[in-house]
Amino acid sequence: MATQDPRTARTTARLRAALLAECATRPLEKVSVSAVTTRAGVGRATFYLHYDDLRALAADACAEVVRDAVDALHAWQDETNHSRQAPAKPSRAPVEPPAALTAFFAGVRQHRALYRTLLRPGGSGPLGELLHHELRERSRTERERVGAPHADLAASAVAASFTGVLADWLHGLIDVDADAIARHVWSLLIAVHGAWPRP
Repeated sequence: MATQDPRTARTTARLRAALLAECATRPLEKVSVSAVTTRAGVGRATFYLHYDDLRALAADACAEVVRDAVDALHAWQDETNHSRQAPAKPSRAPVEPPAALTAFFAGVRQHRALYRTLLRPGGSGPLGELLHHELRERSRTERERVGAPHADLAASAVAASFTGVLADWLHGLIDVDADAIARHVWSLLIAVHGAWPRP
């Protein structure tokens, strides 16, 4: 994979940060390209050199939250596997959610105006599609790695459940705080995986 030009990386990072800042107080549809470029300190021509429109920028800005979500859900496995030298074996998930998962929910709530625009109730929308795809692939890979059955089915259930609950929570359809939603989601996903245990 080619390394991104440092100047391009800095410019796109500034544009992503500017969009998140603008969306902290108003929804994406109320934000203009001019507002973003002014905050980022770049010209409109530079913006269009990297993105077709604000939705494309928003999707790029949300790519990081997708990575954070996938990593947060699997943080306990990474820690367990890192602590031992033997080949990977199935491990029992902890009862309490990983700290990274709770931190994830607390973090996304700060930019919920933006995420609600790209992640509609039920989990549809550009962010929902990306999150579902990435989470499904990671879950399927992890189940196959430890020899758990029905990897495709379980991965689809995990991805759909997490994406749908996250979307509904961000839209206010689930009225609990970040700590509570992390616990509920964790219990739900453990139950999903447990429906098809390894023989």
